[in-house]
Amino acid sequence: MKEDAYKTIEIASEETLFKEKGSKFFGYAFPVLSEDDVKGCLEILKKKHHSARHFCYAYQIGVEHIQYRANDDGEPNNSAGLPIYGQIQSFEVTNILIVSVRYFGGTKLGVGGLISAYKKSAQLALDASEILEKTINTQFKLTFNYDLMNAVMRIVKEKQIDIVHQKLEMGCTYIISVRKNDAKSIFQIFDALYKVAIKEME
Repeated sequence: MKEDAYKTIEIASEETLFKEKGSKFFGYAFPVLSEDDVKGCLEILKKKHHSARHFCYAYQIGVEHIQYRANDDGEPNNSAGLPIYGQIQSFEVTNILIVSVRYFGGTKLGVGGLISAYKKSAQLALDASEILEKTINTQFKLTFNYDLMNAVMRIVKEKQIDIVHQKLEMGCTYIISVRKNDAKSIFQIFDALYKVAIKEME
């Protein structure tokens, strides 16, 4: 995968079920962009599975600055959250929350059994998800007069640049989005155009 691309999901996965010695592990994957999103997803699951005892999860948020957390929710240390997070890493996905909801079946699985059950539950949730590849983009603001519209549009078409926003008043303002790897060369092309101002958006 190129360094300006990443993998994620846009819609929640189907519910998956893994059974081990009577215990049931319901697996879910959700797209998340903040800790509030994570809390919201957990609240929904706690209403749905109000008699379950363990809601173990891991999430990873961010593309260039990664934030992650693994939670065992009452299971022995590192027997649930970390195996789930390991699957997030092995599928190379981000902006994602994986939750495994466990109903105890009466037989203890032991730490090793729990690790492999939570890992399997997370893997099933990821297998049931539609994983997409997205690009890390840089946005630029272009400002120019109407007489330069054709010249600007020719470059936009030729380089297949996305225009995310445009404002056409006394002059023209475009917000364009380009792949991070192409950002420098695109900047140079527009910067070299007489009377076109380009600056990177924060």
